[in-house]
Amino acid sequence: MAKKRKKIISGNAKTLTCAFCKGKGKDPFEVPSKLSDCQVCIGRGTVQVVEPVETCPYCKGEGIFFHHRMPCTVCGGRGSVTRIKGGERCEKCEGDGKNPDSGLPCSSCYGLGAI
Repeated sequence: MAKKRKKIISGNAKTLTCAFCKGKGKDPFEVPSKLSDCQVCIGRGTVQVVEPVETCPYCKGEGIFFHHRMPCTVCGGRGSVTRIKGGERCEKCEGDGKNPDSGLPCSSCYGLGAI
């Protein structure tokens, strides 16, 4: 019999509404069907992020990757990321998390906007 894996989150976790499905628990793009559960929250409508929490600088809290039908690669579709304590604003992307040349996540800060 298969064992259920329990996701371990170190630190205090904050429960937030899933940004990818807007808390509905269903895939917003109906992929592969309109009955499909959200791939980020697995149908729960909520996600957990370790505190301190801030809005994802790359997707601006939308949870969607750069005009595509997939979760943001920086926040995993949650719309929020754990804030980097003592982090300085990334000079390459000027804190918005996007590479100025390609629009993809910044290679210096990995899309977090801070180093």
